[in-house]
Amino acid sequence: MMKLSKTLVLLLLLSLGGAKSYAQFVVRIRPERPVRVINRRPPPPSRDHVWVEEDWVPQNGTYVWHGGYWAAPPRHGAIYVQGHWKDTRRGTMWIPGHWR
Repeated sequence: MMKLSKTLVLLLLLSLGGAKSYAQFVVRIRPERPVRVINRRPPPPSRDHVWVEEDWVPQNGTYVWHGGYWAAPPRHGAIYVQGHWKDTRRGTMWIPGHWR
């Protein structure tokens, strides 16, 4: 029974270790926003959707630009706060957009 418990704990720890991390990190040089090829915004899926203009995603030690997209609010009356770059003493970091 003890061996089964240890095995289950080990499997749980291994599965948690493989989870993707969304931790923010600092970059010394802010990545450049790519030149857009398509300048036209697609129509919204509904009247409630909000356009997220710019978004950056941490990937392999840097930030990768994720183009604009429509986002649905999680609840009625929620307001989307756009993401932005923040300068710190260590470098620059991306503060992701969020619903308030």
